[in-house]
Amino acid sequence: MRILLAAGFVLFNVVIYLMMALLYKRYRLPVLLPALTATFTVVVLLLGFHISYDTYMIGGQWINRLLGPAVVSLAYPLYKQRNVLWENLPAVLGGTITGLLVGMLSGLLMAASLGFSKIYVLSILPKSITTAVAIQISGNLGGDSSLTSVFVMIAGFTGAIGGPYIIKLFRIRSESGIGIGLGTASHALGTAKALEYGEQSVSMSSVAMTVCAIVGSIVGPLVAWIMYH
Repeated sequence: MRILLAAGFVLFNVVIYLMMALLYKRYRLPVLLPALTATFTVVVLLLGFHISYDTYMIGGQWINRLLGPAVVSLAYPLYKQRNVLWENLPAVLGGTITGLLVGMLSGLLMAASLGFSKIYVLSILPKSITTAVAIQISGNLGGDSSLTSVFVMIAGFTGAIGGPYIIKLFRIRSESGIGIGLGTASHALGTAKALEYGEQSVSMSSVAMTVCAIVGSIVGPLVAWIMYH
């Protein structure tokens, strides 16, 4: 029975995602990003049918376990674009690290200036880093991992939705630049959006996401220590 229930929830997610993907393909509006609309639809249906999180995760954990292989698969386009990466390594690292620092400090200063308590400030600090790493950083700093997950999702969705408008506004043509921007600001969701701009954008976005995770795990504790000691 438990296996059938789990399979049912997996199918439930897949069907909703495919429906939202078709909707996005039909209208091509950034606000209709499948990851966003599918998430919203699932939440509404779970609330509407009074399905608890624990029940949902009987099948949800199966999908969660696929996140690791999905991230690893980004290594393939990265490998195909390895020459571009090495030729532009200083610019890639410089742009990514600068974007990471701006993202961390802007969130930190905004939260502090609005009078947020320490736990909220520390929870928002790693918002521009992919969820798995951000949760670890937040927990080690004394933040709330659940809050951090929410902030990471907000950063991801706003970047994936607002990013295309910024790219268009500033007439950014470079696939590498687009990928670095989306991966730095919006981690995995930005990388998913980068797929629409070409293979080089995906490669650079996955590099940016990885660099942000590594550098953020070092810089995050240092920034928190400077602020509260």
